[in-house]
Amino acid sequence: MAVAALSLTGCSSAVDVAPAQDAANPKCAPMMVALPDSIGGAALRKTNSQATAAWGDPSLVILRCGVNVPGPTTDRCVTVNGVDWVIKEGSPAWTLTTFGREPATEILMDPDKISSATVLAELAAAAAKVPASRNCVGQTELQNLPTGR
Repeated sequence: MAVAALSLTGCSSAVDVAPAQDAANPKCAPMMVALPDSIGGAALRKTNSQATAAWGDPSLVILRCGVNVPGPTTDRCVTVNGVDWVIKEGSPAWTLTTFGREPATEILMDPDKISSATVLAELAAAAAKVPASRNCVGQTELQNLPTGR
């Protein structure tokens, strides 16, 4: 699905994006209306399903709100402008998922075609519209956990 979504061409007016399981969650709405008109020069396009977005023709970035909320993970987690993202590097598409926000938002993108730093920076303000309930922790925070004694 991710590869197919990223390789869409300009043949249709709307991008075919499968909605996430919880796409109808009303907490997605504030984020969806705050999405940027472009990311790294790629223009926002119409999609055919709720709580989804796409930028570029062909699509360089696909966004879906309402995906499964990631639990504790050892995957890389980065914070960009106050929003935590879990990064799963695939080939060719990467999956970037908000961490600590419910519903979670997923981004599919090819880092060879658009910078992940640009994508996350330009989507941070919109993603922050879904309130955070927890944050990523790193090695430093884990070293300071109570021992239980």
